[in-house]
Amino acid sequence: MTVLITGANRGIGHQLFKDYTQAGEKVFGTARSGIDYMPLEITDPQSHAALASHLAGEPIDLLVCNAGVYLDTDESLDTGYPKDMWRQTFDVNVTGVFLTIQHLLPNLRAAKNARIAIISSQMASHTRAPGGSYIYRASKAAVLNLGRNLSTDLRPEGIAVGIYDPGWVRTDMGTQSAEIDVTVSSRGLIAQFEALNMATSGKFLTWDGRDHPY
Repeated sequence: MTVLITGANRGIGHQLFKDYTQAGEKVFGTARSGIDYMPLEITDPQSHAALASHLAGEPIDLLVCNAGVYLDTDESLDTGYPKDMWRQTFDVNVTGVFLTIQHLLPNLRAAKNARIAIISSQMASHTRAPGGSYIYRASKAAVLNLGRNLSTDLRPEGIAVGIYDPGWVRTDMGTQSAEIDVTVSSRGLIAQFEALNMATSGKFLTWDGRDHPY
């Protein structure tokens, strides 16, 4: 199996990269820099085009759209959440995901029963609204919507799309106060990616396989 993971240089993406590599899969990881990864500036269409050109003719069985940012952890409702922070976050967390999938569609179509896994967050859920982190929450809700609509458009081509909450994970983004270790999240996500098929395409699932409330 050939796997491509965006944002593979840190956090959950890095653990997924390590776990798939250790399992003997052919793994491509992307990052802005690093000798072990293919270069990708996820907000730049030309960078996506260069990656697609480099991978021309390479079937991709599983595309994991993991790269993301969380910039508004300490913003004040009265004075924070500047406009440019909204743009930066949506450029990475939503537009970047779309550009990745759009440019790598030929690679997915070249594979048999290709799958796309989009990493969202429990903070995407509109039924859970504890307040704060408005930009991050909105971006993850948007990428959830993106994934569900992509699942509809790609269904006739046999490409399944799953959207996943990786859990509250002890990473730089999740902090050391989080609930689960990155290795636990990665193992759980890999199991969900393996189970992804046309019957489950479009679902929003937790890292351990439970239906997540929208």
